[in-house]
Amino acid sequence: MTRPTPTPPAAEPDGRIDAQLWWLCGVLVLGALTTLLDGTIVNVAIDALSQEFDSTIDTIQWTVTGYLLALSIVVPLSGWAMERFGAKRMWLAAQGLFLIGSVLSGIAWSVESLVVFRVIQGLGGGMVMPMAQAMLARAAGPTRLGRVMAVVSVPAMLAPIIGPVIGGVFVDELNWRWIFFINIPIGLAAIVLAWIKLPADRPAADAQLDLLGLLLLSPGLALLLYGAAESGSEGFTGVGSLPYTVAGLLLLIGFAVHALRTGRTPLIDLRLLKDRGYSAAVLTQFTLNSAVFGAMFLLPLYFQMDRGDSVLHAGLMLAPQGVGYVIAMAVVGKATDRMGPGVLALAGVVVTLLGTLPFALLDENSSQALLAGAMVLRGIGVGVVTLPSLAAAYRSLAPAAMPRASSAMNIFQRLGGSVGTAVVAVVLQNALTDAKASGTPLAEPFSASFWWVFAFTALTLLPALFLPRATPAPAAATGKAAPAKEPATA
Repeated sequence: MTRPTPTPPAAEPDGRIDAQLWWLCGVLVLGALTTLLDGTIVNVAIDALSQEFDSTIDTIQWTVTGYLLALSIVVPLSGWAMERFGAKRMWLAAQGLFLIGSVLSGIAWSVESLVVFRVIQGLGGGMVMPMAQAMLARAAGPTRLGRVMAVVSVPAMLAPIIGPVIGGVFVDELNWRWIFFINIPIGLAAIVLAWIKLPADRPAADAQLDLLGLLLLSPGLALLLYGAAESGSEGFTGVGSLPYTVAGLLLLIGFAVHALRTGRTPLIDLRLLKDRGYSAAVLTQFTLNSAVFGAMFLLPLYFQMDRGDSVLHAGLMLAPQGVGYVIAMAVVGKATDRMGPGVLALAGVVVTLLGTLPFALLDENSSQALLAGAMVLRGIGVGVVTLPSLAAAYRSLAPAAMPRASSAMNIFQRLGGSVGTAVVAVVLQNALTDAKASGTPLAEPFSASFWWVFAFTALTLLPALFLPRATPAPAAATGKAAPAKEPATA
């Protein structure tokens, strides 16, 4: 069976977003909300989970890192799965697996079982966002991509606001298990709406899985991250870190050689990195997510452990960052389409650095009002970096490359988040141990950890310098065909 040719969408000469595209955005955003909520909800419960299971912070952080790592492992399959089984069918299956993982996480009886069930969650949730991005990038075309990506960013915009607050209410008033059970009604609603509204598409029976690439890439990512996380207690040369780190690096090098030499389409097409805009966007997202997820791990712990806040109050203190993200999303979508992504992204990194600095300079007298203002600034900065870099990633790529390009982007995003979380968790645990032994105020270990967040943010300046600064040309002007929508079948 030959691969089907997608039916092109109706022309949109004025760049408007029609009703069909709005429905597509809405359904996919609702589904993505559940996967992103679980990252932010769990962050505020880290201290409660540590006490519940009598576990140290660098162990309990695997409930976050394991989830993000599972996302990274399964994302490479999303591009192939969309082609082989159809985007709608696979999106529904991924949502179903995520819900199963949510139920299991809610009934976990030990830290080990919770980590395993969180991995199951991640295996389902990892396919949701890349599939959504690929479907929307195909449907939107280059002239509408900035505004559509702003809509896709709604889950990431809402999760930092409502996730910590909902998590705080559940942990304080009900039970930590409800931070997972909340996914059930949202996920079921997304599945029902997707069944009704998402256009059906014909799978391509000849789409072949790059099995060798899968056997090299997924274990390589897992081993590398595990070795990095274990380095905190023994250093990179310890027996608990070095063998895993080296094995992971060798597998990833092997995958890179395989992907560049194979005559077939590799699991992740590294040749896409030859496109300057795409490669710059990928690296920008990697370093940015290291900073974002690292900070989201530290912030709830700081407010609970150092300031003695309740889980709910700690969740409310995270809301200003989400407010800043909302402010950015309200204006940056159209600005990206009009100004180009390069200048905006650089400005966003600078704003994020300014918003991170007060946390790196924490002491026992740090003003709560200053920290709240800094979080608004961080949210604005992250939003101004995220949307332009995502838009830059897809603008110059052919429609056929969208699924695998989206998979690669999501791998680097999730891997960046995993690295950031693991690094700051290890730094914080070691600093807390030293502070306890010396009687140092708790603010100092958190300050030392936030300097790592500041460093990850500063690194984002380098790839952001290479993001394109030109505005996108309409398809008619460039002579390129506009990206096509998934074909609908009766």
